[in-house]
Amino acid sequence: MSAASDEAPGAVRIAILVFTDAEELDWVGPFEVLTTWASRDPRVSVTLVSDDPTPVRGAKGLRVVPDGTLEDLGDVEVLVIPGGRGTDALVADEPLLATLRDRHRSDTLLVSVCTGALVLAAAGLLADRPATTYWAALEELSALEPTATVRGDARFVDDGDVVTASGVSAGIDVALHLVARLASPELARTVRRAIQYDPQPPV
Repeated sequence: MSAASDEAPGAVRIAILVFTDAEELDWVGPFEVLTTWASRDPRVSVTLVSDDPTPVRGAKGLRVVPDGTLEDLGDVEVLVIPGGRGTDALVADEPLLATLRDRHRSDTLLVSVCTGALVLAAAGLLADRPATTYWAALEELSALEPTATVRGDARFVDDGDVVTASGVSAGIDVALHLVARLASPELARTVRRAIQYDPQPPV
């Protein structure tokens, strides 16, 4: 990833963390939205990062090769942390939790999808904040961070420098919200139209 000085003015550098047993749609949904935004604005870049440069196997078996490692990661404006059963290991990964705390202190916008919120909670980043997560993990989130106001009714919760989304497909919604917040609602609608996202569940 290029250093900040190499980027165009007003650059929005976005990194998405991938890891073993990450729920695929948690990160693929935001990746689709955010790269569609990037295709319309050369100042926007989207990078997949992991703690290892080798292929990562997701919860349903999808394999992906990260663009780089967390150690390689330069300054970014946004870091997305997906969920999935792989977060069971991440909540006890102190080096990763320390990295998230460092990123937060350096003004990186931290965005979780699904049980990625549990990782933010384990890092101490949801204290005294409103937050949400996957419906089946709401109690676990409360147990990890008792001071959080857990919003089980919310598709996503924007608390300024930390944004949390509920389960799986909510990653698409929160990514569109990021486009609206960081660019404009008009561009977010253009991206939504481009990916033909108009939820009308058939069942």
